[in-house]
Amino acid sequence: MRTQLLFLLISLLVLNSESLNCYENNPRGHPSDLRVFHISSPCSPFKKKPNTVSWESTLLQDKARLQYLSSLAVKSSVPIASGRAIVQSPTYIVRANIGTPAQPMLVALDTSNDAAWVPCSGCVGCASSVLFDPSKSNSSRTLPCEAPQCKQAPNPTCTVSKSCGFNMTYGGSAITASLTQDTLTLANDVIPNYTFGCINQATGTSLPAQGLMGLGRGPLSLISQTQNLYMSTFSYCLPNSKSSNFSGSLRLGPKFQPLRIKTTPLLKNPRRSSLYYVNLVGIRVGNKIVDIPTSALAFDPATGAGTIFDSAYLAVRDEFRRRVKNANATSLGGFDTCYSGSVVFPPVTFMFAGMNVTIPPDNLLIHSSSGNTSCLAMAAAPNNVNSVLNVIASMQQQNHRVLIDVPNSRLGISRETCT
Repeated sequence: MRTQLLFLLISLLVLNSESLNCYENNPRGHPSDLRVFHISSPCSPFKKKPNTVSWESTLLQDKARLQYLSSLAVKSSVPIASGRAIVQSPTYIVRANIGTPAQPMLVALDTSNDAAWVPCSGCVGCASSVLFDPSKSNSSRTLPCEAPQCKQAPNPTCTVSKSCGFNMTYGGSAITASLTQDTLTLANDVIPNYTFGCINQATGTSLPAQGLMGLGRGPLSLISQTQNLYMSTFSYCLPNSKSSNFSGSLRLGPKFQPLRIKTTPLLKNPRRSSLYYVNLVGIRVGNKIVDIPTSALAFDPATGAGTIFDSAYLAVRDEFRRRVKNANATSLGGFDTCYSGSVVFPPVTFMFAGMNVTIPPDNLLIHSSSGNTSCLAMAAAPNNVNSVLNVIASMQQQNHRVLIDVPNSRLGISRETCT
């Protein structure tokens, strides 16, 4: 059985000037480490008031994210769709600086995207009050239409002044931007002539407030633009929501990556070659391998097409329910496997080619903000979503070091206390 599963780093962000003391980089003394905080961390300028998370709004965000991902692929459906953290953008924040002198921004990092973009001064429709001002950077320049990067941008255009622009959608939002180059500083690393979009106009409400930086494989991604520096290698460790300061790390480059780590081959989808895929060959709940039809995990690597039925999710859900003894499952919001009170939950193991990864209950459950209800943080895909992707959400990845090693075509996972 073969399926492709996208490991999705949803929304890592970079910080504003009011919280710089929280965002000291090199958390473990590694020169290319960036400290990662959750949006709800005391250091986050985006933290929400307690008990304001709506389960219904979370599911709506999940559906919007899946619809966006489905637009990147070809037809078929998604068996295991989402958990609370899959699209609650922005979710994690890291420090970066753009320009000379540096202007700190809050940019979302996303492995399903390539292009980078930030809201710029004069932007119409940008929600953020923090805007990048290229006129205050002596290293900033707008790229002309004949620049090779212009052809690599999504939907490129040429303005009357012969400068390169592009437009794209993100979720239910859209942007128009000028293609720009400037100095990017991450941790101790200075990256000159980094190419990104300077947003001139934005519509919709699903854009990360201060922009986005893509970690995909495409030519305009951070990984591709810095391949001489970081060798197309990075890892991240997302903190558990119960940790006191909710901080982890993003580690760039091959140095200081874990030596002892389980790995599985990285694969490519020719229909969307910038995404990161691996072989998922089975799912185990407790000690029982779930009986999932071969067709639910099948994938055609020649075309990117496949048939993935919702029966895969139902099989996992039903086995999970059987393993939770002496308790009846109820529904809450869009989640259909919820329990109240003290319940012993079984671990779930994702079985990849060459490695198994057991996800502990803390990474599988979403807890209500009021009361004592816990739900399995998975749900069937919306009926109007067609995609070739199975998604492992950031919630399932907490307290794991996830390594993306493009030169060696491997993805690695090891347990690590990320705080």
